[in-house]
Amino acid sequence: MPNAWNHGRAATDAAHWRRSSADTRRFEIEGTDTAGPTFGEPGRLTPEELQLAMRNHGLPLEALRYPITPPGLHYTLIHYDVPAVDPETWLLEVGGRVERPLRLTLADLRSRPRERLAVTLECAGNGRALMDPRALSQPWLHEAVGTAEWGGTSLWPVLADAGIDPAADEVVFTGLDRGVERGVEQAYARSLSLADARRPEILLVDEMNGGPLPPQHGAPVRLVVPGWYGMASVKWLSGIEVIGGSFDGFQQRQQYRLRQDPREPGEPLDRMLPRALMVPPGIPEFLTRGRFVRRGPHTIIGRAWSGRAPIALVEVSVDGGASWATARLDPPDLGPLAWRSWSFEWTAEPGDVVLACRATDGAGATDAPAWNVGGYANPEPHRVPVTVLD
Repeated sequence: MPNAWNHGRAATDAAHWRRSSADTRRFEIEGTDTAGPTFGEPGRLTPEELQLAMRNHGLPLEALRYPITPPGLHYTLIHYDVPAVDPETWLLEVGGRVERPLRLTLADLRSRPRERLAVTLECAGNGRALMDPRALSQPWLHEAVGTAEWGGTSLWPVLADAGIDPAADEVVFTGLDRGVERGVEQAYARSLSLADARRPEILLVDEMNGGPLPPQHGAPVRLVVPGWYGMASVKWLSGIEVIGGSFDGFQQRQQYRLRQDPREPGEPLDRMLPRALMVPPGIPEFLTRGRFVRRGPHTIIGRAWSGRAPIALVEVSVDGGASWATARLDPPDLGPLAWRSWSFEWTAEPGDVVLACRATDGAGATDAPAWNVGGYANPEPHRVPVTVLD
């Protein structure tokens, strides 16, 4: 893609906020263009990106060995701040176009029928830093993923108890985290269509891996929408509103849309594209993370997932993508909503090689990367440089 929109680094080092209108709740940032995205220079992260990378973290790829990701290793993306929430006084308000508005405590939710589901969540921006040009945002490589056993209660029966207006169209989920993006003050909020909200596997979650939901993962209660990119799984949930028409919130209409041009409306993101990742073999060089292995037989292992259909094929290349061979898929022992393990036998010969892996799902979706303004949905093959020692 041309660099026509590469505005360089957003000049926010000495930015000052000033209120421009109490009614519109919009802001201006001195020296910063808030009208659209900016792009980073190839091979150079900005201080803003480094700051985001310090706040958010991905899955260490060696942790792919765990079928269920420990909470501290599961990826996190925190848009604003982790809000201070007292679980004793927390309430979930269910309202809008319903017959019986609800105000539910944590105890109320825990008294309802319980579900536990293993679900893989992936950030929509996973792979953003590999795009050229790349949007100035969280600079993910491949690691924005994790699989947890989420515990909670199904969303739809809660909505059914509230009594949904037959003329309603969508359900809006609002979190307690607040911030400013492109000059707009907001609480993080996303919506689902009523048809999507009916899916029984969508949960109101208060447990992670059998324990209390941690603060960074949305305590006391979050939404988990299996199969969709993580932006749909609203954390620190405080409100559910049933509406007529379409939700026009910032995170729905401005963010998380596939655009080739920042001026077009774009297509909304929803389900995860197929992706495969490998546990990097051998041992790493500290700075570059390049790998070192000894010659001879090695078993490469990894995980693959898709939000559209079950994984049908994982392929591995030992020559940087010039040729591909089929990996062995293990049974989907975690269920249909979680990643699947795979393995590949490789006989390493001395020299420098690049290992790669890619996945295809049963819907025939491909993993070919497509450039877009936000740097979303980029499941390009995972590549790992390896030096084979004699």
